[in-house]
Amino acid sequence: MPVLFPLGFGRNCDVSEPKTWFQTAAIDYPNSRPHIGTAFEKLGADVQARYRRMEGYQVTFLMGNDENTLKVADKAKELGLDTQTYCDDMARQFREVWDALDFSYDVFVQTSHPRHKLTCKKFVQKVYDNGYIYKGEYGGWFCPGCEEFKTEKYYTEFNGQCDSHKRPLIRRSEPCWYFRLSAFSDRLLQYLKENPDFVQPEIRRNEMIGFIEAEGLQDLNISRHGKEWGIPLPFDEDFTIYVWFDALLTYITGIGYGDDEGTFRKNWPANVHIIGKDITRFHTHIWPAMLWAAGEEVPKMVFSHGFITVEGQKMSKALGNVLDPIVDVIQKYKVGVDSYRYYFLRECPFTADGDYSEKRFIEVNNSELSNNLGNMLSRAITLITKNYNSVLEGTAGIVPDAIAENLNLAEFVKTVRDHVEGYRYNLALQTIVQELLTPTNQYLETHAPWKLVKTDKETAKKVLFNAVQSLRIASILLKPFIPRTAEAIYTSFNFPKPWQEVSYADASERQAQPTDLTVIAELVDGKPKPLFPRISV
Repeated sequence: MPVLFPLGFGRNCDVSEPKTWFQTAAIDYPNSRPHIGTAFEKLGADVQARYRRMEGYQVTFLMGNDENTLKVADKAKELGLDTQTYCDDMARQFREVWDALDFSYDVFVQTSHPRHKLTCKKFVQKVYDNGYIYKGEYGGWFCPGCEEFKTEKYYTEFNGQCDSHKRPLIRRSEPCWYFRLSAFSDRLLQYLKENPDFVQPEIRRNEMIGFIEAEGLQDLNISRHGKEWGIPLPFDEDFTIYVWFDALLTYITGIGYGDDEGTFRKNWPANVHIIGKDITRFHTHIWPAMLWAAGEEVPKMVFSHGFITVEGQKMSKALGNVLDPIVDVIQKYKVGVDSYRYYFLRECPFTADGDYSEKRFIEVNNSELSNNLGNMLSRAITLITKNYNSVLEGTAGIVPDAIAENLNLAEFVKTVRDHVEGYRYNLALQTIVQELLTPTNQYLETHAPWKLVKTDKETAKKVLFNAVQSLRIASILLKPFIPRTAEAIYTSFNFPKPWQEVSYADASERQAQPTDLTVIAELVDGKPKPLFPRISV
């Protein structure tokens, strides 16, 4: 029987399938609508989820909103709304943006959901019962924006301000409950050193090792006293659970921890947590220790991505450059969602920082997408339709030629695959463009089938068949990146394998098929609809 994932937002999945892939993206504070930086993380995660589905994995991709925070309660109060009403509406807005960007998440968690609260309490109680939570007093420098205490060293280094939020730190003292994070310092340091894939990229792993070696791990205040909004500690309801301790638990409560043991054990440990580089320490120091304290395994990998700047500047409300992906990019330029997806995946390395430039966005759309990929498909469809009545007969007898000189197709696909699995999405797309799409366009320019068809239709047919095979290969490789466009390309022809079933292995061999290559794309006035309309400048 299919299982509907616990929070009611998931897709059905078959529990008999043993090959699973569970991944998460960081959950977001819903104090404002998502911007292009927030969307960048989810976009990178979506590519991985789509690729793994193509490879035959039963994927569970978890996202959500981090709602049990003081800043969320303050924002709701500012707007004159009940906090839960505000959270529910912001969850709706976030999901509208994510759906518009074609993010294929399977579970969306709201941490204010009763189920999360219940199972979160079960985890915290277990850590308490295992002896890793104790009561004490805490005083220090607190940032309301980060919702965390800063060290004295941090306070001195940044002159009493939060470096992220540019606001003064507040001196706060309160009774609290501590998590014995220090008890896991040696174990975690050893684990980081012995498991190089646990934190990626390598630069982040080295930072995490260096932090422990320099400062060690200090016990963590995991409670707030006298707050109405949040999840009460199960063993002392005068306190609510510190937002980070609660938020990290989303990764297990969202797949059944505490009330659906079968689903949880099937998916855990996660194959990867995909998070921003600014919160790497929470996910690679605190989270593993929490899991060990509860007797659970740690995730197989934490992947820490870079940030997006705008025209070379950090996004900030003060500069007025915080961009909404739908309003400020897609609607502004009247482009499809795949133009948006392609730009950020092509131009912004997921392993490092990237920049959004209005000029460069237009250049990429018009050159690589409209002129290169879009024009290639349009030429092929138009020539086959006009000169062959939409059918290249007898193509089963044609062995496709290598479009690019010395291109080993199997090695080429392996290179793209390795880049995708390594989260080097920009290099994967660069490889597809440089080694397949650009050579195919050059091949068409050299052989000029629009001229050749007038004197030698049989040779022109083979040229067009070769070009269409390049389009077939490209569409399969591009499926995780620009899914709507990739499907439009593939389904423009009568390839025998259903689009839903294609995998990267299908792109690794040239295939003398189908028997009669046929254009089945919907035409308007005898022409295909443009894949990527040019942006006027």
